[in-house]
Amino acid sequence: MSSPETTGGRGKGRLALLAALVATLAIVLPLGWMWKGSRMPDTYSVMDMGFHEPGIAAAAGSHGTPHPLPGSAAAPISVKDLTERETGPADVSVRLVAAAGRVTIGAGLTVPGVTLNGSSPGPVIRATQGDVVEVTLVNESVPGGTTLHWHGLDVPNAEDGVAGVTQDAVHAGESHTYRFVARQAGTYWYHSHQVSHEQVRKGLLGAIVVAPKVAPAVAVTTDVVALSHTYAGKRTLNGRVGEQRVEARPGDRVRVRVVNTDAGVAPVWVSGTAYVLAAVDGTDVNAPTRVSDRAVVVPAGGRADLVVEVPASGAARVQMSGVSMVVGPAGSTAPTTSRPKKDVDLLTYGSPSTTAFDPSKPARTFAYSIGRKPGFVKGRPGVHWSINGKLWPNIPMFTVAEGDVVRMEILNRSNETHPMHLHGHHVLVLSRDGKAATGSPWWTDSLEVPVGARFEVAFVADNPGIWMDHCHNLPHAREGLVAHLAYEGVTTPYLVGGTTPNEPE
Repeated sequence: MSSPETTGGRGKGRLALLAALVATLAIVLPLGWMWKGSRMPDTYSVMDMGFHEPGIAAAAGSHGTPHPLPGSAAAPISVKDLTERETGPADVSVRLVAAAGRVTIGAGLTVPGVTLNGSSPGPVIRATQGDVVEVTLVNESVPGGTTLHWHGLDVPNAEDGVAGVTQDAVHAGESHTYRFVARQAGTYWYHSHQVSHEQVRKGLLGAIVVAPKVAPAVAVTTDVVALSHTYAGKRTLNGRVGEQRVEARPGDRVRVRVVNTDAGVAPVWVSGTAYVLAAVDGTDVNAPTRVSDRAVVVPAGGRADLVVEVPASGAARVQMSGVSMVVGPAGSTAPTTSRPKKDVDLLTYGSPSTTAFDPSKPARTFAYSIGRKPGFVKGRPGVHWSINGKLWPNIPMFTVAEGDVVRMEILNRSNETHPMHLHGHHVLVLSRDGKAATGSPWWTDSLEVPVGARFEVAFVADNPGIWMDHCHNLPHAREGLVAHLAYEGVTTPYLVGGTTPNEPE
């Protein structure tokens, strides 16, 4: 027979076991709930992700009436139908054949990658403002499918090239034709938006140059592209390692169109002469001034047009980390210098001018706060990127109506810098860390947001669709740093994952 002490000991043991079980369940059940909530079905619509964020002014709406959520209109519009309205013949027709293989980046130096028409970068697409452009993408052998996104060009939504959002990925043996009017003059680029963090890194990309209808404010003699990309750890300029050369006579003005296709910033500077920063992200700077001993920080995905005047003797050198372009007569050279200690501040560079809308009277006001938070993303535990305190897929879909003036605060409360890219729109930078912009209107589509920085930007919602709004350090987007801008009444029939297999990031 058990003694009272023994019975009491067993009772205490059972209570301790029960308490341990309750404590375990208190930890495991929430973790299980979070794990389940971090996963999406094998196939899903981006319209089902997260939650619709109507903005501060949405209760009354931009026209004084409540707004429905995307897809709730009596006759919803599919992104499939948001195509180019111009029906005339194409002024520029391009065929791009994508193939997996090896990329030549120097004499006898090749790396695994993806080519377009046999090379990487692909051919520069050149058009004049107002041209109808048709590009037929042929997927010869890229596994898993591919697409083309027109980075910085505010094309109709159906032409945006995002797998699972605006189209299905183009499988090997298939083709897809994009059609749009090149309404914006400037420097842009194209790249895959199917498994983009891998396909862009491997070289499925190229530059686009749209010449203005009228002569630019800063006249030039020669116009060249300087596309920066890193293949297998080797930095290149226009797909080649080392020094590039552009022949030009003393006194010539050369427009160097810098395109940064990598995941991090690409500072660029000039030695041997001063230069003018003529354009940022395809938009001309108003009244730019000459720059000496300063670098221009080009964000991931961003572009900067530098006008370099060849000195009377010698040459000029346009420099980036590990690569450079010498501009001058044959046989001339210019010194290699270290990066200047100071950068051009786009908040104050150039002179102010009027804009076509009043950002002080927004119809919608949003916050896009980037942070880090422990939890699960896509079933994986860790400390992940968060947007407004939420982890993927519980991320906001910023909801607007066509015609809305939109104001957005972008805050970086994480431990890394982020180049933010909104598809289909350019934003106007209003302030940085509370300091108002005083220079040329700073229009951008690729905004570098350093650690701790706070930007206020504004734009007009004038391009209906479902648009990605994500970090262009593409591995960050793959890890969940991606939201969407959705217009009311617009839906998408495309799906992510499953048998499609669409994977935009």
